[in-house]
Amino acid sequence: MTPASAAGAPSAPAAPKSRRSVTGTRKAVAALFLLPALVLLGALVVYPIGYSLVRSFYDQSGDGFAGFDNYRALFTDDGIRTALKNNVIWVVFAPTVATALGLIFAVLTERVRWGTAFKLVVFMPMAISMLAAGIIFRLVYDQDPDKGVANAVWVGVHDTFAQSSAFPKAHPGRESPLRAAGGGAFITKEPVRTGQVVTLPLVGVAPDLMPDDAERAVAARPEDGKITGTTWQDFTRGKGVGKLGGVDASELGYAGMKIEAVKDGKVVASTTAAGDGTFTLPAAADGAQLRLPADNFKEPYNGLDWLGPSLVTPAIIGSYVWMWAGFAMVLIAAGLAGVPRELLEAARVDGANEWQVFRRVTVPLLAPVLAVVTVTLMINVLKIFDLVFIIAPGSSQDDANVLALELYRKGFSEDRPGVASAISVFLLLLVIPVMWFNIRRLRREVRR
Repeated sequence: MTPASAAGAPSAPAAPKSRRSVTGTRKAVAALFLLPALVLLGALVVYPIGYSLVRSFYDQSGDGFAGFDNYRALFTDDGIRTALKNNVIWVVFAPTVATALGLIFAVLTERVRWGTAFKLVVFMPMAISMLAAGIIFRLVYDQDPDKGVANAVWVGVHDTFAQSSAFPKAHPGRESPLRAAGGGAFITKEPVRTGQVVTLPLVGVAPDLMPDDAERAVAARPEDGKITGTTWQDFTRGKGVGKLGGVDASELGYAGMKIEAVKDGKVVASTTAAGDGTFTLPAAADGAQLRLPADNFKEPYNGLDWLGPSLVTPAIIGSYVWMWAGFAMVLIAAGLAGVPRELLEAARVDGANEWQVFRRVTVPLLAPVLAVVTVTLMINVLKIFDLVFIIAPGSSQDDANVLALELYRKGFSEDRPGVASAISVFLLLLVIPVMWFNIRRLRREVRR
């Protein structure tokens, strides 16, 4: 035993151990594994943000310092102001509608046996890229009802309550007893008398576009005390075969054509032509002029201009909701699965109906989930680009413009990289507070 140890001298301190992380991994090793990800993050995120920030203070060439001129353009350029206004519309309506639909779907599908299959169908659009969804909805919103599903449905509903005319392009031909009466109507040049047979020939409707219930035109016969006549398509296929102004065997009657007898500016009688074009008016029509009202010739209803200046933004928002309502539904359904059923049953026992249970119990308990879903969708719509770029046609793209699309147009179409960089920085400033709010809420939920 040495004297030092005998005297009870303290032993030399042990060599410091290398510090380890909570998981038992040395911090140097952890940093080494994180290095590739950090390099990529710096190259793909940090550097572009820094470069855009610096570039936003320079002019178009990038050589001259422009100060805040590019940022001033954000509030003076008409295109950017329209984009900013549309972004506000997107942020207010798209997340709200998608979240509301997701909530409704999540609650209702809990009560049906085929709820899982329904959720699968609603969530399926999330598997489609924005590009494909844009192409799909460009076709859905096509103006032609024979191509566009939206207008096909809209026109079908409209025509159920207000039948369109079958003769939109019909008009009097040569040597016709009819003349224009204003407003798209036609009227006979002379008054008619009882016992008289009136011919009302028209042209302008292709034979293959005549109504299905149109029959071979028949020359009307005179009747005592009545006015009879025929209105028909005075056209025969083939090099002028047929007599002008006369009913020929191969010509078709204007089935359903409305005829009015007008005397002193008042309608004294009216009738509708039969399938063969013949019609009969009572004696009250004696001395009146026969008028074919404009309703017979109005253009068929062609639906709404979904991609026109007034509806293009709501139409694109509709396509976005179609894609993202399933995302909201899945997250809300996961939150709904964690709601204590005892609280719902207690509310029902206390006499609350289903609407009261939903409004006063379910929704408050799901408030944190609803907030996370809504904020996540808000971040998403602030950067919306693909759907607007693909769906909106060139004629109305200015009206559907959003900040991300305007960034692309300023940077590439107009060659104004300084303004484009300013828009990108402005978008980042808009997204950061929403992201910060979302992260705070997520952390609060983890602590619970």
